[in-house]
Amino acid sequence: MTERAYRLGTRRSRLAMAQSGQVAEAVKELTGRPVELVEITTYGDTSREHLAQIGGTGVFVAALREALARDEVDFAVHSLKDLPTAQPAELTLAAVPVREDPRDALVARDGLTFTELPAGARIGTGSPRRMAQLNAYARSHGMTIETVPIRGNVDTRIGYVHKGELDAVVLAAAGLNRVGRADAVTDFLSVDTVLPAPGQGALAIECAAHNASLAAALAELDDPYTRAAVTAERSLLAALEAGCSAPVGALADLLADGQIVKEMRLRGVVGTTDGSTLVQLSTTGPVPETETQAMALGRELAVEMLAKGAAGLMGERAL
Repeated sequence: MTERAYRLGTRRSRLAMAQSGQVAEAVKELTGRPVELVEITTYGDTSREHLAQIGGTGVFVAALREALARDEVDFAVHSLKDLPTAQPAELTLAAVPVREDPRDALVARDGLTFTELPAGARIGTGSPRRMAQLNAYARSHGMTIETVPIRGNVDTRIGYVHKGELDAVVLAAAGLNRVGRADAVTDFLSVDTVLPAPGQGALAIECAAHNASLAAALAELDDPYTRAAVTAERSLLAALEAGCSAPVGALADLLADGQIVKEMRLRGVVGTTDGSTLVQLSTTGPVPETETQAMALGRELAVEMLAKGAAGLMGERAL
């Protein structure tokens, strides 16, 4: 008797299907069991409002989590940056696979890089975090740009540039790589210029907490370094969210001495969307060996950022 296929819950977007397809292949290879994709429409997919208005995190996740709770799917794949920072007790984050490129990428007309954009260039992004940092960079380098809020999938966003409606759009490099559109990138934005969203480029594989055998199988796909990094980033976000609704960027990376990984550096930024005020700090510590240590790294940096005025940026976003 053949075992029934695992049901993998996924959003319907091309990017989500590509991500989930990659995970499905890996799970099939690991377990020898077939995996079928179950497409689920989320509120974030159907709402035409800007993400900042509908609550940002969680809008792409809730329907998948409900399907897990109702046992309509066995596990789900999310973009980690879409997950709310609080983990529900009935679900377990079984695996965080090796992270893709965490950077933001520019897709500009005529193959332009960011610094080559003309004065007054219109740059599309749905992210207040990107707006804050792009505007701050432009300000400090004597550039004038206009950030324009946009929605839509990868192809829709790139289409704004190709149709001449915008000079450029900013998207996650990981997403472009996963849907085979890396060729559209005209410039990668250094993390020294724009820190990504906490967890950007990483995937989260989630299943019901009571399903111990499946959780154990999925755990084979976990990358401990990626998990430590994103745990620190999300801990920073959670601690800042408590006192701050402003856009947050964060990145934890490993500092190696030759082949030996010595330390983890965590960088965080919070700012006003017009880029007039940014609080940007970093901290370095031993590579976390437990979730508790990774979370402590994030909380410590958040405390420093709040002390430096991050809390004063609260509510700067127009509702």
